[in-house]
Amino acid sequence: MRRIVVKFSLLFSIFFLFSSHAVAANSYFGNSSEKFVSGIANAATGWLELPKNVILTGQKEGPVYGITVGLAMGIMHTVGRSLVGVLDAATFFIPTKPSVNPPFIWQDFSRETSY
Repeated sequence: MRRIVVKFSLLFSIFFLFSSHAVAANSYFGNSSEKFVSGIANAATGWLELPKNVILTGQKEGPVYGITVGLAMGIMHTVGRSLVGVLDAATFFIPTKPSVNPPFIWQDFSRETSY
């Protein structure tokens, strides 16, 4: 039990230190940490693209189109956001902007994802 608490404490400390709120926004460390945090978040929450695309496509084109085409687009964007998230987290030391737009799925749920 103690090992689990220590691991979670270490993980929490890493996220706190690498959060973009803890450092200046335009520094190397700030850009790298923003890319790392968004990469981890996108890898973990990429599956939310599935219901997002079904809902958005259903609202635009109708429920049948939303269930069929929206489901296919959702699967495509789920894989895309998850893989790009893993790639961003793995290459966080190259301080570029996050590759997915919007950077987090919860930022603008009504906008389609672009890469």
